[in-house]
Amino acid sequence: MSKNILFGTMALTRDFKETVQKRIDSDPAFASALLDEAVDSFLKGDVEVARLALRDLVNSTIGFERLSEKTRTPAKSLHRMLSKSGNPGMNNFSAILCALQEHLNIEIQSNVVNL
Repeated sequence: MSKNILFGTMALTRDFKETVQKRIDSDPAFASALLDEAVDSFLKGDVEVARLALRDLVNSTIGFERLSEKTRTPAKSLHRMLSKSGNPGMNNFSAILCALQEHLNIEIQSNVVNL
């Protein structure tokens, strides 16, 4: 499986994280695209990329404390779930996606395509 350019195997630097934050602040569509990338990566089986994209999106938008309130899950647990080796489980993954959709005022839609 190939790694996404944005979330490759290299560790993210502080400058990169700040760049993502500034991009989200200046371009709300970028946050939607980041969520789309996370969901798409998850559906394609690249769960590590999905977790890291969600982590960066949470850090740059809702924040882990607010996400904790929305999901009724401790912030430390959410940090672990969205770490490189985390494993959020389907219920938590769904709760995270729902909280992000609400916070970003967007809706995730899915399509099935015949190959």
